[in-house]
Amino acid sequence: MATLSKEIGLDAPKAILPSGAGTSSRAEASQLEKENFDTEATTRGENQESQTGDVPAAASGPKPTGAEGQSVMRRLQSELMALMMGGDPGVSAFPGADRTIAGSAGIAYAGTSYRLALAFTAEYPYKPPTVRFGTPCFHPNVDARGSICLDVIQDKWSSAYDVRTILLSIQSLLGEPNNDSPLNTQAAALWANQEEFRKMVEKLYKPTV
Repeated sequence: MATLSKEIGLDAPKAILPSGAGTSSRAEASQLEKENFDTEATTRGENQESQTGDVPAAASGPKPTGAEGQSVMRRLQSELMALMMGGDPGVSAFPGADRTIAGSAGIAYAGTSYRLALAFTAEYPYKPPTVRFGTPCFHPNVDARGSICLDVIQDKWSSAYDVRTILLSIQSLLGEPNNDSPLNTQAAALWANQEEFRKMVEKLYKPTV
């Protein structure tokens, strides 16, 4: 809450030093003024945040705002915490950062790691997030912009799904593409020859830092 002196446009009251006070007393008073100012600034920031409804982003992409946005952020924080504690191999997620998946052993993507950007709206979980590859991925169901053709994040989406469902589904897609609905026709045509496909994956793979 702002002080009355701030509300009417006056300078904040300064600490009064006793007559004859030394340098250390003046320094303590100066520090006290700074702490008071910092406290007021923090309070103003908290008040502004509560009025706008903005909350810290828990996922990449535009953050939802308002009461619905706060609910989404709380759900995402809970989902990400459960995912971090779950220990699913080849899948990682941290609040405020891109999610990553790793290619499973025995497939053409073994040894690779891909970042995924997820953007959520205030309608989550009733509508899926927008998902794309942040790391270039040569795959039959991934286009040059990183868009993904996968039913569980499109027409087969369910509000019962969560971030873990999305990441595991995309990880599974790496080894089991749908060649009947390709976004990358070259990758779809090459898939039958896994040796050549692996060479192309390695050639085009550009890990992000």
